[in-house]
This record gives sequence, C-alpha cells and structure tokens, in this order.
Amino acid sequence: MVDLSFTFSGECWLWTAENQVSWHFVTLPQDKSEEIKFFNENLHGKRRGWGSVRVAVTIGNTHWQTSIFPSSQLNAYLLPIKSEVRKSEKIAVGDTVKLALKINV
Repeated sequence: MVDLSFTFSGECWLWTAENQVSWHFVTLPQDKSEEIKFFNENLHGKRRGWGSVRVAVTIGNTHWQTSIFPSSQLNAYLLPIKSEVRKSEKIAVGDTVKLALKINV
C-alpha cells in the first residue's frame, strides 16, 4: 500500500473568474505534485474529473475532505481553501499556511 502524506507550507492566494467568482488556493510544492501525479497516473488507475485527486487536509485544528486539482500553468496541484476553513483558522490572502495533506485511496 502506498502512503502519500505530506506536510508543507504555502501561501494562500486568490483566483477570480470572469464572472467575479473567487477561489482561495494554496499551491502544492512541485516535488510533491510530481509524486502525486506519478501515483495518480501509474499506480492508482482511477481517473477523476479535471485530473482531481481526493485528499484529507488538516490546517490548525480544522480537518476536512476535498480534492486537489492540477495546474498546467504552475506545473503543480492546487488545494482550494473553503471559506469555512479560512474563517476558523483566520487565513487571509498572502498568509503562509502550514498544512498536512493525505491522498485518499
């Protein structure tokens, strides 16, 4: 069994769509993204929409299940940080966030 668990820090940043809908993200490190991509393409075998990968995340005292998404522009996966988490952990755009992430198999 493969265990893909990571702890890292990343900056919270904002992406706004043409329709003015905004999303907050943390970009995973490229080396971790490469490991996840290899796992997803070669070992896991299941394909999900937009290349997403299911994960469990912990920031501070907040734990939740979500998905990460590949970004071809950044050559890395992106972790969306939902409003509920940002509020409870007092995360704003530009803050460095320390988190633990585990791939859900």
